[in-house]
Amino acid sequence: MVRDSDLVDDVVQETFIRAYRALHQFRGEAQFYTWLYRIAVNTAKKALVDLRRNPVMNESALRGRDDDDETSPVSNELSSDETPETVLAAKEIGEAVNSAMEALPEDLRQAVTLREIEGLSYDEIAEVMNCPIGTVRSRIFRAREAISAKVKPLLANQTGKRW
Repeated sequence: MVRDSDLVDDVVQETFIRAYRALHQFRGEAQFYTWLYRIAVNTAKKALVDLRRNPVMNESALRGRDDDDETSPVSNELSSDETPETVLAAKEIGEAVNSAMEALPEDLRQAVTLREIEGLSYDEIAEVMNCPIGTVRSRIFRAREAISAKVKPLLANQTGKRW
């Protein structure tokens, strides 16, 4: 959610501090994982709000990850199946997905992230987001549709076996 590696560490640490302080309030009505995840989401949201209020922005938060940095641990060498065209297409598709995710309203982005990235079930997502399962299904459907609308034009132009 925060997309800044320095801030992620702070959010994780703050999450565990808050969870420890609120441990006596855990009633066991939900799974511990979903309770802790809810604390993490709220802590991340608070960090983002604080970051927006602070006029001195962290440079890496504004830039995002610098993929062109030659000291990056990610290898820039092509594998045997990759061509410059497929590498460029994959990068464009990745950017389109990220752009589509960022354009989603917070509730849709959170629902699809919990499902597609975190791998939570619909029931678990409903518990984390404190909403009915039908609402979760609707949010995930709408998020997928919005992402698909931005990515489909890029996929239609691809002729390689990867697409």
